[in-house]
Amino acid sequence: MGLNLTQKIIQSHLVDGVMKAGEEVAIQIDQTLTQDSTGTMAYLQLEAMDIERVKTQKSVAYIDHNILQTGSENGDDHKYIETVASKYGIYFSKPGNGICHQVHLERFAVPGLTLLGSDSHTPTCGGMGMLAIGAGGLDVSVAMAGGAYYLTMPKVVKVELLGKLKGWATAKDIILEVLRMVTVKGGVGKVFEYVGEGVGVLSVPERATITNMGAEMGATTSIFPSDENTKEYLRAQGRVQDFVEFSPDQDANYDEVLKIDLNTLEPLVAMPQSPDHVVKVSQLKNIPLDQVAVGSCTNSSYMDLMKVAKILKGKIVHPNVSLVVSPGSRQVLEMISRNGALADLISSGARILESACGPCIGMGQAPRTNGVSLRTFNRNFPGRSGTKNDNVYLGSPELAAQSAILGYIGFFENSREDIDVTVELPKEFLIDDRMILAPSPNPHEVEIIRGPNIKPFPKRSPLEETLTGSVLIKVSDNITTDHIMPSGAKLLPFRSNIPYLSDYCLTPCDPGFPKRAKEKGGGFIIGGENYGQGSSREHAALVPLYLGVKGVLAKSFARIHKNNLINSGILPLNFKNAEDYEKISMNDILEIENTQEGLIDTVIFIINKTTNEKISVVLEITDRQASILKAGGLLNYTKTKNV
Repeated sequence: MGLNLTQKIIQSHLVDGVMKAGEEVAIQIDQTLTQDSTGTMAYLQLEAMDIERVKTQKSVAYIDHNILQTGSENGDDHKYIETVASKYGIYFSKPGNGICHQVHLERFAVPGLTLLGSDSHTPTCGGMGMLAIGAGGLDVSVAMAGGAYYLTMPKVVKVELLGKLKGWATAKDIILEVLRMVTVKGGVGKVFEYVGEGVGVLSVPERATITNMGAEMGATTSIFPSDENTKEYLRAQGRVQDFVEFSPDQDANYDEVLKIDLNTLEPLVAMPQSPDHVVKVSQLKNIPLDQVAVGSCTNSSYMDLMKVAKILKGKIVHPNVSLVVSPGSRQVLEMISRNGALADLISSGARILESACGPCIGMGQAPRTNGVSLRTFNRNFPGRSGTKNDNVYLGSPELAAQSAILGYIGFFENSREDIDVTVELPKEFLIDDRMILAPSPNPHEVEIIRGPNIKPFPKRSPLEETLTGSVLIKVSDNITTDHIMPSGAKLLPFRSNIPYLSDYCLTPCDPGFPKRAKEKGGGFIIGGENYGQGSSREHAALVPLYLGVKGVLAKSFARIHKNNLINSGILPLNFKNAEDYEKISMNDILEIENTQEGLIDTVIFIINKTTNEKISVVLEITDRQASILKAGGLLNYTKTKNV
């Protein structure tokens, strides 16, 4: 039996384990990326590993999240990352150079290699044929130090694209259709491989839109083959030497198969407040808009913005709508500046934002109370926009541009054939890497500069023999890392200050949680299905660690957050019987005995000391992860291994 793309890359990078779905494997990492929201903590952890230089082929630190500087905090973090990158052999992409995933796709992604990033949308580079995986910052730090990355060997889903896109259907609609079919938790433990005749008509930027938003399914990653379209993109980026033809074997085996007929695919939109709440645009009845936002790491490429500019040219944004545009990179911004498309955007009434994440992470452009915003982004979780009572819809750039003019979500009466939005891949992109700083050739001469906002990351001592604590909070299904550790313009500047952030942990669910956790000296969190979905931010584990959280009992966990809990020394416990969720109440006292030996058991018993009930939970971990938990987290464990 032949190999699929995922198996080929894992096999060529395999350090330990057997490629059998459900088994733990370890792979060597070729490249890493960080961004400034997660990067400061990742580099503090890297420093603690006592290495002189990173051991990857290439590691890049991006500044793209904490761009708004209303105080010294963000600037201090940026200077710290810049100096630590220079010292440790990491390339540094300056503020204004662009969003990490867009820039990495343009300048560094290589087919067939592995990429580990401290951002959940790292799979974007799967559009280039990389095995690109999002992870917590500590996992990325270990990879930079030369350690392998451990993951559960995923099931591989074959997504067969049949036919060709028609009308206003786009690559964004392909991934929205997959999300509709799979849901936000249906991709856990899986890789989605795109094959079929429909792949051949998709450019690399279009493929990257699909792999980027695959993160919303909880997937390990998504990937496309490397073919002539890949070669043309790399040639236009001046990197044709990086091209490797890369496709699955003819007799490749897959665990599941999905088929999508592009011929019949209609434009789709994700309704509030989940990316899988997908309906046809034609089903919406003239929903009036307050705001339209184009950009984010999903749809901010040159080709995306050129299509938007063509639609807007000679027209004016509806008087009730605020339209904002965030170019994905300096390359994109400069190219549309030179060819006149930027002038068309400005003339239409669009507001041009910096080449950064911006509104996608709540860093500016929060809608009004109960406002309706249509965005080309990847997430519309409640309050992520920065407004508590928001109504965020997700759709394609083509839909966004036309809706901004109409004033409601919809398309012009003209057919696509009547409006020329064809954009060809440039023969040559504008190449200027001067805002990507190479690391110092003399690292011993580099002084690492730390601002006063940078605090040490919390550490955990080895696991106690008996864990006892109160139930600090009980939450429902699909709690996101935005709930656990809120983001936005007010809190992002404090990503390197865990004590400060602790006062905001889980406050969207219960404003009293931080005070209660501190007064009780920590305890347990009770969660529902898919606990910890969304962003890779390990702060959603580090802050609970600081607050003394010993374990999280949930019906199920999102992949990255579960790993982050383990890395922080917090037990991620699954209810053996989902109905036992109802047997635990706020303020109950829970106890787990004999943890040093009990971790290796299939079933662990928790005693509810308040009700005298015994509850069965399962700790679905490997022997290696058990050792990490016993050591008190990955950093403690790594030091014992001298990685």
